[in-house]
Amino acid sequence: MKTTLALIALQGLLATAFAQTPTVPAPDIQIKTAVLAAPADKRDGATVYGYSAKNEFVVLRKGTNELVCLADDPAQKGLSVSCYHRDLDPFMERGRVLKQAGKKPAEILAMREQEVKAKKLTMPTHPSSLFSYTAKDEDYDAATGEVKDGYLRSVVYIPYATAESTGLPLKPEAPGMPWIMDPGTHRAHIMINPPVSTTAHH
Repeated sequence: MKTTLALIALQGLLATAFAQTPTVPAPDIQIKTAVLAAPADKRDGATVYGYSAKNEFVVLRKGTNELVCLADDPAQKGLSVSCYHRDLDPFMERGRVLKQAGKKPAEILAMREQEVKAKKLTMPTHPSSLFSYTAKDEDYDAATGEVKDGYLRSVVYIPYATAESTGLPLKPEAPGMPWIMDPGTHRAHIMINPPVSTTAHH
């Protein structure tokens, strides 16, 4: 009897474990949605990172231009993809490694700041762009890669820039107006968040 109960408990645990393993979309779907974050003329040549069938983070496509795109994490709800200049790759990669190691955002910021100052981590010396594209769960079909009502925002990294060096405010004065975030740090960046559409679903 005890053995039977133990087996039932084990089957329950296994079922839960398998249920939590996210379904990874086909590579072409991951690429199709990842590049939605990129400017149209950069999409075909962008390098794309995504997930293998075993949910491992891999290169899905080697690119020919300066953009690197990240496919949606199948474990998260909704769609969230981004593309950034390849010179930001060491910074982004380090963030992924630290996040996987269980570090909190504030710890990641402090650790990368220290590493940049110690010249262990290289940040680009020129302004570098990042584009982020998101959609709600109900507006994204993972099977086909179709997205409606997606939201695109832009970021331009300018390490160690300040409100004074750029003339930008520390918060947006109006929807869509650029502003500077994390000024004076290695990850100082200009945020450009377009107004959110309030259009009803068609």
